[in-house]
Amino acid sequence: MKSRFKKIIIHSDLPLADRNAEREVLGMSKDLLKSQWGKVNDLLTDQKLGKPQPSFEEPFDNNMVILELEKPENLKFGNISFREVVEKRSSKRKYSKDPLSIDELSYLLWLTQGIRKITNGITFRTVPSAGARHPFETYIFIFNVLNLNVGLYRYIASQHKLLLIDEGDFRELLNDACLGQNFVAQSAAVFVWSCVSYRTTWRYADLSYKAILLDAGHVCQNLYLACESINCGCCAIAAYDQEKLDKLLHVDGEKQFAIYLAAVGKIP
Repeated sequence: MKSRFKKIIIHSDLPLADRNAEREVLGMSKDLLKSQWGKVNDLLTDQKLGKPQPSFEEPFDNNMVILELEKPENLKFGNISFREVVEKRSSKRKYSKDPLSIDELSYLLWLTQGIRKITNGITFRTVPSAGARHPFETYIFIFNVLNLNVGLYRYIASQHKLLLIDEGDFRELLNDACLGQNFVAQSAAVFVWSCVSYRTTWRYADLSYKAILLDAGHVCQNLYLACESINCGCCAIAAYDQEKLDKLLHVDGEKQFAIYLAAVGKIP
């Protein structure tokens, strides 16, 4: 399940067979959104076949630079009322030059993918996920965060730490991967969620794909609300070049691939 959506138009001047093929593609896309959960007990999944449960987190090299983040219980942000946060929420594409603090970044990471507890290889996080499968990894392009070098990082949720993947200014490359949406390069940080779909398909097979899309929405909505609570703006992005973004993240594009991203910055 990759973000390779493209505009499909039923052309009346095409031969009937071609028009029917286009309608079939549209119908398959629509069927993905329909509930098929009545069939879940009939599925022969890898879980039922006794195959080992996939890890809840992708492996990483402990010899790489790993940065400590402030522990969640010590973060004292977000005293605004929940109602006010919800009512203020909107997609914001204009950001000031004021930097995020590393503690604010820690706060946003915790509220979007933080792990509250781990039981038998299953994570219980600050966001819901079908079957607690949590198929995402969080990557962050840092452009303007105090005491952090510009570059690409990955959130190690199991330790609430940051892993440095690549130093360097990725503004131009990321702007290109996001199809020229210039506000991306003006943000303080860009959150990118990659999908390791087997974490969910191991249990739910083809029923997983609708659930994964719903899960991505849960994560990004938490980011929106968390940003509002600390006077930051957020804008979700679903329009991007799949291959270019996967390449920037150093993921293979098959077992793991980018599925959603959002720019974050201080509100002017």
